[in-house]
Amino acid sequence: MVTLPVLNGKNYDLSPSKIIALGLNYRDHIAESHSVKVRGFTQEIPEEPVLFPKTPNVLIAPGEPIIIPKFLYEYNFDKIRVDYEAELAFIIKDQCKNLSPDEAMNHIFGFTCMNDVSERNIQTKDKSGWFRGKSLDTFGPIGPCIVKLEDIGNPQKLEIQCRLNGKTVQQSNTEYMIFSICDIVTFISRNFTLMPGDIISTGTPGGVGALKHGDRVEIEIEKIGILANPVIDEGLDE
Repeated sequence: MVTLPVLNGKNYDLSPSKIIALGLNYRDHIAESHSVKVRGFTQEIPEEPVLFPKTPNVLIAPGEPIIIPKFLYEYNFDKIRVDYEAELAFIIKDQCKNLSPDEAMNHIFGFTCMNDVSERNIQTKDKSGWFRGKSLDTFGPIGPCIVKLEDIGNPQKLEIQCRLNGKTVQQSNTEYMIFSICDIVTFISRNFTLMPGDIISTGTPGGVGALKHGDRVEIEIEKIGILANPVIDEGLDE
């Protein structure tokens, strides 16, 4: 469980029943699909939100290390590739189902930064899809705080960026999402009953790239702050 401070509020214990994330929700990320080479990742604009799960074991707090697991070396991949993905995430306030677009936003508690860390070799290899490559331990840094819906202003107009070792590698704005936050909540609630504390991550803009041992990755979103985490590759000999 990760505990985050809430802007103008008490601490919040993140213990979601589920984490649902979006793929292919920024056009510039779709355009770089040739470099990512992931099963199901094409240059077509999706007709409806592309959903995949991340399991709660991914969650880590700001400052905790992203771990590239040792077992990946057993596969003898030509090159192990674990990517950062800067994303705006939000937390569901209450149990809800089959929401209309007009009421969708009323069921959001608040917003935060999330790093949708992704193991690309497994994401490409697994016949079952993206599940395992997205859900390895520590593959969901989140924070540094939660900004409540009433304090965020317009969440569909926030600057978002990622820095790797101080260099800006992703830079965009949430206004460039293909599916808006309202669209996302409406669509997901038609498919699944959402519960208090569930986390939804809204997709990443272009510029994703590989992490390696010793890196420091920072996700910054306007009005929320900076989520920073080091990277440790436990497969390297010390």
